[in-house]
Amino acid sequence: MLEMMTIVGARPQFVKAAVLSRLARSAGFEGRINETLVHTGQHYDDNMSEVFFRDMEIPKPDVNLNIGSGSHGATTAAMLSGIEGLILARKPDILLVYGDTNSTLSGALAASKLNLPIAHVEAGLRSYMMAMPEEQNRRMTDHLSSWLFCPTSTAVSNLVKEGIVDSNPSRPTADVKSVSMTGDVMLDASTYYRRNALSRAGAILDGLPAGFYLLTIHRAENTDDPARLEAIVSAINSVPDRPAVFPIHPRTRKILSQRGLSFGAHVTLLDPVGYYEMLCLEDACSFVLTDSGGVQKEAFFFEKPCITMRDSTEWVELVETGWNTLVGADRDAIVGAIRNPASPNTHPPLYGAGEAGRNILEYLLRA
Repeated sequence: MLEMMTIVGARPQFVKAAVLSRLARSAGFEGRINETLVHTGQHYDDNMSEVFFRDMEIPKPDVNLNIGSGSHGATTAAMLSGIEGLILARKPDILLVYGDTNSTLSGALAASKLNLPIAHVEAGLRSYMMAMPEEQNRRMTDHLSSWLFCPTSTAVSNLVKEGIVDSNPSRPTADVKSVSMTGDVMLDASTYYRRNALSRAGAILDGLPAGFYLLTIHRAENTDDPARLEAIVSAINSVPDRPAVFPIHPRTRKILSQRGLSFGAHVTLLDPVGYYEMLCLEDACSFVLTDSGGVQKEAFFFEKPCITMRDSTEWVELVETGWNTLVGADRDAIVGAIRNPASPNTHPPLYGAGEAGRNILEYLLRA
């Protein structure tokens, strides 16, 4: 039986874990995989963490390190130490990480130092902006990993540019890697949970304005830069005839208050919402304005145009097909995109067929 330790810590990872952790415990993998699920505590309040485990029926974490918030260095170090202790105590066969958070890097570093093979789900993504903590985390994790599971062919090509190629080994290592294009686990999640989510739509949509667009802002490149954040708020406030709904991250709310910034009455602020509620909002909105990575893809899954307030994106295929428009923090570009969101005529199958989770587990069991 494969002993697998999985590291999660932030809400995008909870969505991805909902796919693999559920499958690993399903009848098809019974007696084949034993998973230890570790929550670092990077996201920790109810709206940012517990609601996902309840709503998505994710198995309760076997361990919660309860690291909480703090500086990048302090939290990464605490996670690294905690995960190292768990690896030494539980002796898994592999360690699996998702995406690009500090929890991802901490898990990869801890495993690498102990010569434990690493499986990276959502490998190969690149924004080519090393100032972003997420870019630093994903690049280092890819170079440390033995199994690299890529959501798109673009991700595979990005790895090739860095000399990371599939060597088709029977037992992958950090030096002789297995690189696979498996599809995107977030498509699996959206497909699996969509019906349940939309059955609850009335509760979350009641009272929201007709024709609203969905707004999210949380990236440090925007929230921690006063000029960028002011430009974004000014742009949104300059189009009062386009109503917006904004499930606001607690950190973003705090920064806006500290800087004396506020939105007009056309922006409805909500507390952070669970995964089901977010799917309902994405289904009902007219388009999406975001700086999130995951929301860009979910907008595409729901066939909604996306406007991304970043200077680059790891999801380049969405830009190339016209479903995503990059506007950075340029006030005029944001205003123009809000007034005239793109509406492509075709919707290509960019992220697989909704079987990424099963593909990943089967690859791991072959070793």
